[in-house]
Amino acid sequence: MNIGIIVFSRTGNTMQVAEKLRNAVETLEHTAVIRRVHAQDEDPNSKQPVRLTDAPDPSRFDRVVFCGPVQGFALTGIMKNYMAQLPRMDGKQVELLVTQHFPKAWMGGRQALAYMRKRCLYKGAEVIAEGNVNWMNKARGTQIDTVVAALAERMGTAL
Repeated sequence: MNIGIIVFSRTGNTMQVAEKLRNAVETLEHTAVIRRVHAQDEDPNSKQPVRLTDAPDPSRFDRVVFCGPVQGFALTGIMKNYMAQLPRMDGKQVELLVTQHFPKAWMGGRQALAYMRKRCLYKGAEVIAEGNVNWMNKARGTQIDTVVAALAERMGTAL
C-alpha cells in the first residue's frame, strides 16, 4: 500500500512524529512518503493571507495521514488553508495527527482534530484513526510511541 504522510511543521516537532510514523508504517511493508505543506510566509503571527507554495495532492496515495500543529488553541492557519482546498477524496481512508504545546488535549488538540475530521468527511474521506501528541507532557516520548503505534496498527488492519 502507498501511504502519504502530509505534514505542515514549522518547528520540527510535528515532522519528528511524522518521521517516526513513516518508519513504523514501513515496518508493515507499506511504502510511506512524507510530503510537506509550505506557505509563502510561515510566520504564525503574520497578518498576510496564507498563500500555499506546496500543497501535496492526496489523490496519488492509497491512504493518507494529515499531520499538523496546534497554534492558539486551534489547527494552525496554514494547515487549515491546505485542508480547505483539498480535492474530493470519496472513500479514501485517512488518519489525522496533531501536535500541541500544551499538556492537555482540551487545550487545542481536540479542536484541531475536529476541524481536520470535518474537512475530510466533507470531502468524502473516511477517518479511521486520530492521534494527539502533547509536547509539554512529561511522558511525551511514551505518548509519541503510543500514538505512532496506534496509527500504524490501524494502517495494518483497516485495509
